[in-house]
Amino acid sequence: MLQTLPIGIQSFAKLRKDDCLYVDKTEEIHRLITSGRVFFLSRPRRFGKSLLVSTMEAIFKGNKALFTGLWIENNWDWTQQYPVIRLDLGEINNDTPEGLRKGLEDAIALIAQQHNITLTSTGADSFSELIRTLHQSTTQRVVVLVDEYDKPITDNLSNRDIAEANHLVLNNFYQRLKPADEHLKFLFLTGASKFSYASVFSGLNHLRDITLFDKFATICGYTQTEVEFYFDAYIEQLAQKEHRAKQETIDEIKRWYGGYSWDGETFVYNPISTLMLFGQQEFTDHWFATGSPTSVVNILKAHADVKSLLEPVRMEAMDFGNIDIQAIHPQTLMFQTGYLTVKKIEENPFDDIVYTLGVPNEEVNMALTTHLVVND
Repeated sequence: MLQTLPIGIQSFAKLRKDDCLYVDKTEEIHRLITSGRVFFLSRPRRFGKSLLVSTMEAIFKGNKALFTGLWIENNWDWTQQYPVIRLDLGEINNDTPEGLRKGLEDAIALIAQQHNITLTSTGADSFSELIRTLHQSTTQRVVVLVDEYDKPITDNLSNRDIAEANHLVLNNFYQRLKPADEHLKFLFLTGASKFSYASVFSGLNHLRDITLFDKFATICGYTQTEVEFYFDAYIEQLAQKEHRAKQETIDEIKRWYGGYSWDGETFVYNPISTLMLFGQQEFTDHWFATGSPTSVVNILKAHADVKSLLEPVRMEAMDFGNIDIQAIHPQTLMFQTGYLTVKKIEENPFDDIVYTLGVPNEEVNMALTTHLVVND
């Protein structure tokens, strides 16, 4: 019997309670949460970041029952439970800075209410008060998990005034984290992009950007081994439908949906595309419609020579690691949104690290040529 695919499910608790298929990432998550305190990870949209954050939340809250049969079940001290502040900026209105500011304040107020805390501060100060009060009332330091930290900016890249204004709101909000350090057990921020002068990075000077760390290269996405192990029954089903040999089917799945890398050596599959493939039993472009913000597409379409963006490009880490709202490099944007990935890493004669970026797979190639080049 085929196990239910968790298509559209970003809640770890719901996934486990509904007995959906789960690719066990808990050993890698354990490695992360025991190797430091303050981290940032960038991955493209719809690449499993929200499920990762939800899984971390369940671990820190001590929900052992959800992890039955998983690696971490016998490798974590479940007697320790921590208060968790989980913020998903993808669920907060970002059309205006005023709406964003109110959305953040309402999210903080809701978390406070869930912990029977009455806040006396407003705005970003309420964030500081919540962290401090949670620590004092539970005697446990607080875990802060921020999902889609950058969405209020990336959703508005085609309107620079709103993007800049939203950046200022986020700047004021995230700056509350640095003076709250003594109250924090663990801090994790994730999003699709890294902005070159977003003060969340300059203010949190101890923040570790693990985006390109080989140690965490597979914490999101499915490895070849995971695809063949966890989805074996679905591969068999697809092979029968396509009238292909099993290995030929595996090779075709890899050509279409694999090829993503952040270290140039370890490659993973796009999780949403893989799940959609097995759910629909069809090789097609599943990701573009769900993972490409309109503002990003419009910026790429406006590029003078879209076809040139499909060619492999060599860049240094500083060239594509950050996005500047005022001067967006299209290939930087393509890397951070999943249209390009790391194919190879080398050192040049000056001991600088040089990355070769390229299109990861057939799905992305089709999306680019269909939605961008054709309309160029």
